[in-house]
Amino acid sequence: MEKTIKVLIFTDLDGSLLHRDTFKFDEIKDYLKELISKGIFIIPNTSKTEKEILQFNKELGSNLPFISENGSAINGLELLNLDLPKELILSREKGDLLNIFKNIVPINLQNKCKWVSEMNKKKQSLVFGLEDKKLKMALNRKYTIPFVFEGTKNQRNELSKIIKNEDLYLQEGGRVINLTDRVSKAKALQIFVRFIKKNNKNMKIIAVGDNYNDLDMLKKSDFPCLVFNDKFTLDEIPINNLITTNKPSPEGWADVIKMALVKINKN
Repeated sequence: MEKTIKVLIFTDLDGSLLHRDTFKFDEIKDYLKELISKGIFIIPNTSKTEKEILQFNKELGSNLPFISENGSAINGLELLNLDLPKELILSREKGDLLNIFKNIVPINLQNKCKWVSEMNKKKQSLVFGLEDKKLKMALNRKYTIPFVFEGTKNQRNELSKIIKNEDLYLQEGGRVINLTDRVSKAKALQIFVRFIKKNNKNMKIIAVGDNYNDLDMLKKSDFPCLVFNDKFTLDEIPINNLITTNKPSPEGWADVIKMALVKINKN
């Protein structure tokens, strides 16, 4: 049985909903619960792993559907419609991606890629800003491979061009580059919406991000929202009706959502 859905919020987590450095969201936890109680669905759409998002759900105290590893997998569609699958896998597994990468990328470029999984624990912690259990969850990836690139911009562009011929992509986050399949947050959002929009014609889509790799996701929404990020600046962001705030996460998340809901209620 499908629920009548009026508003879906697809949101990045780190730096958008979660504090950029502490990864906490205590200041807006009650507001999130209030939104959920009103029948608004919040869907994390993030580079985080399944285990990390399940931990976020646990801290929130709610069972949210989610999209993990930069659009690689969708979980929880059955929470909106019992006839839909619990999980959709949109990506090849990381071992397959790595094998392709090693076969097609010249050694000089491979040597510029420092895989986070091969770093010692101290370096991994510095890269992700996480320790112990949370670091372990961040490293438990099924479909994406994070790395630090130590080459020039031209070499990075050359690497991107080579792997695109095999439908592999480089997705840049705030801390690392991820080697991924031909997936993205935007594509996963569209697939998610396609499954549930048939009987929800008037459903409105809000998307929230804070960085360059969120912009395509924002473009696929009715109400694109950008949370303040002092490390991310674009002179012109080619998105119409972009909702912005001068507050960072997590308060900035609540700020843009409130503005988006005002716009929805006026329509």
